[in-house]
Amino acid sequence: MSSRVKIPEDGEPIVVQGGVWNVPNKPIILYIEGDGIGPEITNVAIKVINKAVEKAYGSSREIRWVKVYAGEEAERVYGNRFPEETINLITRYRVVLKGPLETPIGGGWRSINVAIRMLLDAYANVRPVKYMPGLESPLKHPERVDMVIIRENTDDLYRGIEWSWDSPEAAKLRKFLKEELKIELEDDTGIGIKPISKFKTQRVARFAFKFAIENKRRSVTIMHKGNIMKYTEGAFREWAYEVALKEFREYIVTEEEVNKLYGGKVPPGKILVNDRIADNMFQQIITRPENYDVILAPNLNGDYISDAAGALIGDIGVLGGANVGDTGGMFEAVHGTAPKYAGKNVANPTGIIRAGELMLRFMGWREAADLIDRAITEAINQKKVTQDLARYMGVQPLGTKEFGDALIEIIDQLK
Repeated sequence: MSSRVKIPEDGEPIVVQGGVWNVPNKPIILYIEGDGIGPEITNVAIKVINKAVEKAYGSSREIRWVKVYAGEEAERVYGNRFPEETINLITRYRVVLKGPLETPIGGGWRSINVAIRMLLDAYANVRPVKYMPGLESPLKHPERVDMVIIRENTDDLYRGIEWSWDSPEAAKLRKFLKEELKIELEDDTGIGIKPISKFKTQRVARFAFKFAIENKRRSVTIMHKGNIMKYTEGAFREWAYEVALKEFREYIVTEEEVNKLYGGKVPPGKILVNDRIADNMFQQIITRPENYDVILAPNLNGDYISDAAGALIGDIGVLGGANVGDTGGMFEAVHGTAPKYAGKNVANPTGIIRAGELMLRFMGWREAADLIDRAITEAINQKKVTQDLARYMGVQPLGTKEFGDALIEIIDQLK
């Protein structure tokens, strides 16, 4: 092992097989501090997570954190933004808490975030969005927002299969399309390919239905643009329904069945499965958010709707997300690096703390996760908040570190 990273001798790896998490009492979990505000918020999050674990389990459980390098810090240390040692450690230990990483626009590095998802085959992005009293929301009734977006993570346009308009590859493709398929494109046309496969669609659909059942959710809505892209997004819709009807028949009822057989009312104990066209989905979550619970979407649509849903509660900075698969996961805040706030002790660490809470839930350490959830709610109730929320509440803001300290104090006092 490289001298740059030391693995604790008393820690053990988490083993995830077939989506089942086997977690030892002293699990090794990797963390990446990230760029911009990343180091500040990540280190605060680790302290809060440690306190919740200690409060819930005493000395019987403890996370063994291991710092690995990616992004700007890795460039300084290794001369590489995503070094081989980090790749090897992620491949070995499979569970990562990650601060935000900068993705250059245009040429150069593709997203390290996407690279880690691909490395872990973390095919499902899970983002809970639930209003917390005290946030300044643009909705009249933000308390009606309580949904989870499950976004397919490894297919669709995020695979990055594209060619610049002036590349020889684009010229070849335009020529092929014209001569073989009678499709003519202008000579200044860049080309991207949007692959959506049955296997990848059905595994994330399976994940979404299992998630809905295990977490006692009310409905799963399939978001798609199948009226236009019939063989990609339309197929996503059909393949998702196929999984629901073939594998989860005893748990689900379709919207069509509800309207035809049950007078418009979902039978008790059943999960409603329906679908919405993507552009309509944006209207729906604004005008009637209470009707939507779990939203299952292809990669690009899921990216859009996740941020839109976050805006409904007033602050995307308080959201965390999970990127999970059958053999591990990466947990992260959903916001960016915010470089203009770096090093100023003003950033809100709630997003990555929420990511840690979500990680604890996948680990089965729900008692610790519940403590974090209760502490954040209580901090907002007491108006102990960072500057992004303090300006709406008319109170003196806490710094990043001080907000973490406040959460730790609240956790200590919780029964």
